Amino acid sequence: MPDTAPADVSIALDGADGCISGARNRTLDFLTRARSESGLPVSARAMDLAQLVVSELVTNALKYAPGPVLLHLHIADEAVDIEVWDSDPTLPFARAADSGRVGQHGLEIVMAVVQSFEARREPVGKRLTVRLALVDDPGDPLRRLRN
Repeated sequence: MPDTAPADVSIALDGADGCISGARNRTLDFLTRARSESGLPVSARAMDLAQLVVSELVTNALKYAPGPVLLHLHIADEAVDIEVWDSDPTLPFARAADSGRVGQHGLEIVMAVVQSFEARREPVGKRLTVRLALVDDPGDPLRRLRN
């Protein structure tokens, strides 16, 4: 990656009104800069999915953990790593699919669109880390249907 690439950004979130949309906007800005200033290939789909993932993870952190939330974005290996730290040590789990359940599908959605997911306890709280490809996978059989 060129030296001018915005390889990392960390964002402290306090839960105030507009915090979640602000996190989405900062994610979009980060990826837009990576594409425009550094020439990194970032598909429109990756931008949309990154905002969705950030929205879901930050929403859950603010809903279930007291205190601040930290969002960290890092570009490496044609992917963006999205990390969300919060103060609650309880690790999340994706519930079994249930079309009759209203809500609580966020982690299911996240896990369906990312390449990897990790949840680990920290000395204080927990950190969720997901990896999302910046370009569409040419080997994805559904890619032809989406285009």
